[in-house]
Amino acid sequence: MRRSAKGKKMTKAPGEIEPPKQISKAEREARRAFRQVDAATAMSEYEIAQAAFLKNRERLKAERLAREATATPPTKAKSRAKKK
Repeated sequence: MRRSAKGKKMTKAPGEIEPPKQISKAEREARRAFRQVDAATAMSEYEIAQAAFLKNRERLKAERLAREATATPPTKAKSRAKKK
């Protein structure tokens, strides 16, 4: 075994490659099923968040429009006299 620069033992010599781990067909299908469930969960969470966001945005918009409707229209301020 060789030691790296930080003093830790290296498990493989430089240039040595470990072959990829073979997974069984059952494990592959289980991963696929879990991925589909995770994707469905993520999408439903996203849709719930989007619905809440849109509902809040519409509420705030209605409040702003009501506030603007009751406010008096701004009048033009008289200009100040120029300093001499």
